[in-house]
Amino acid sequence: MNFDLSEEQNMIRETVRDFAEREIRPVAKDLDEKAEFSPALTKKMGELGLFGMYLPEQYGGQGLDTLSYIIAVEELARVDGSQAATLAAHNSLGIGPLYYYGTEEQKMKYLPQLCTGEALWGFGLTEPDAGSDSRGTKTTAVLENGQWLINGSKIFITNGSADISIGSAVQAVTKIFDDGKKEYSTIIVERGTPGFKQVPMHGKMMWRASDTAQLFFDDCRVPEGNLLGKVGEGSKMMLSTLDNGRLSIAAMGLGAAQGAFDLAMQYSQERRQFGKPISKFQVTAFKLADMAMKIEHARWFLYRTCWLKDNHRPFGKEAAMAKLYCSEIAKEVADEAVQIHGGYGLMKDYDVERIYRDQRLLQIGEGTSEIQRLVISRHLGL
Repeated sequence: MNFDLSEEQNMIRETVRDFAEREIRPVAKDLDEKAEFSPALTKKMGELGLFGMYLPEQYGGQGLDTLSYIIAVEELARVDGSQAATLAAHNSLGIGPLYYYGTEEQKMKYLPQLCTGEALWGFGLTEPDAGSDSRGTKTTAVLENGQWLINGSKIFITNGSADISIGSAVQAVTKIFDDGKKEYSTIIVERGTPGFKQVPMHGKMMWRASDTAQLFFDDCRVPEGNLLGKVGEGSKMMLSTLDNGRLSIAAMGLGAAQGAFDLAMQYSQERRQFGKPISKFQVTAFKLADMAMKIEHARWFLYRTCWLKDNHRPFGKEAAMAKLYCSEIAKEVADEAVQIHGGYGLMKDYDVERIYRDQRLLQIGEGTSEIQRLVISRHLGL
């Protein structure tokens, strides 16, 4: 087994880390404080080639492997969860359904502009009463005279309402059978469609500089050709997309843990108590040793899962494990990093405070830790 990264993957890490330190870190605190989404940073990430990294060049992508993309998300999350969330949600949840299930015409219409950083796309699955239970969808779509008539709403949709968000793939109930079972389909809805309203959500604890939206559909009509994939395959399509999305959330957990660890290491060597740096006290050194061990375990399990995907092996169980483990490690490491900072770790002047807040979503978004355990147990035949 060869655990060495390729020259190209190492270059991607160095390039994205340099970009994050140079372009994102100086403004991250201010954007977080203002809860302000940055189209400028999004465009710069696009210019760096971070959107559509795994897409073939014919659709505007870079044609890279999954691991290269995951490394990019990891390096962004090491500095700022908000910018990492923008990238991860767009690449995995936004672009994913269009690329894997769209017609050639749909791919050519949307994907090239979604790889530039000048346009974003949403994943319209979650509803007020349909979170972990994705089949609790109440949004409906009825085919009338060659058009889908959509009514309902979505909530917590990343990249759903920014000015550069040009649409979303939306799961809707397209039929209810006599026995009460529902048929789910996925439909493309573009910005500006009459009856479609995109509303930003405010007051977030975390990812404050990312765009989170509510979507409303009030007799919203779109052409029949806006169907993504086949009628009745919507739920299967959206859940499959979440398998891929779990890898990017795991990468965000890994990056957040690494970022918190780096800050704790630096602080522990600068902060002096009782005449010496606190890193010289065994209690602090042991904390850092445990943090480093957990991060390395998380990193190599996630990277192996990416290898499974890139080699067309089954990876659903491992993706759930990686998402669960990396998000839980992010929580543990961020908590210890704040502890090492002491009172300063609770102040907004210190980046570790933002990482501590940002990581909290990772145990909830794209399948809670409880749901990941359910997914894993099912793979085990339980």
